[in-house]
Amino acid sequence: MKVNFYKYQGTGNDFIIIDNRKNNVSLSDMQINQLCDQRFGIGADGLMLLENHPSLDFNMKYFNADGKESTMCGNGGRCLVAFAKSISLIDKKTNFNAIDGVHKATINKNNSISLQMQDVSYVRLVNTNYFLNTGSPHYVTFRDDIKNIDVYNRGREIRYSAEFSPEGTNVNFVEFQNNKLFVRTYERGVENETLSCGTGVTASAISASIYSDSDKNSYDIITKGGYLNVSFKKQDSNTFSDIWLTGPATFVFNGEIDI
Repeated sequence: MKVNFYKYQGTGNDFIIIDNRKNNVSLSDMQINQLCDQRFGIGADGLMLLENHPSLDFNMKYFNADGKESTMCGNGGRCLVAFAKSISLIDKKTNFNAIDGVHKATINKNNSISLQMQDVSYVRLVNTNYFLNTGSPHYVTFRDDIKNIDVYNRGREIRYSAEFSPEGTNVNFVEFQNNKLFVRTYERGVENETLSCGTGVTASAISASIYSDSDKNSYDIITKGGYLNVSFKKQDSNTFSDIWLTGPATFVFNGEIDI
């Protein structure tokens, strides 16, 4: 089976996108895993299918690099919006469906994309750290010098800990750098540190607001793959609404692969 694909990246978080509006592409876990393999496939942190939706612009179906269908991916959502614009499915605004519900998105004048995330209504304190769901589950811990942290081993330890069994969690290490946040993320399903994680920086910004007891409602985020912004309305210490993730979503290349 020959399949046309498109490669996009959002601050280094890279994705394979397949237009499946004709519903003629069905991939096994093993096939997705191989396509995402950097050495034996195309290489990506995840794979997305753009599908028809009965009332919205499109449906987003997201799979992690391990081949399993996963929870919401913020950077992936922004990349899929950019792809939908490139095939003239949408113009400057869109409403689409993902596994966690309906999302709005806007393509800005500088071609960055703002994606509305789901409201957060509960943040759980785990020792002195934070656990919340921003479309995907995230553990957030604040450190002083995260560039020296072994994100792979420490993140993996937390991800598979009994505290978050059996589903596990994504793990974010966050440092305040002047008025910005530097975030490094171990992603569940990728099972490694990624250059950026959209739901992760969203969780980190919300946690930073609680951690610093601040009225600040917008955080510029530094990741190893680039810069993002998260804005929100803080209702109280556990409730956040009108959450927007903004950043670039860039076409890399497209091609055809025989699966």
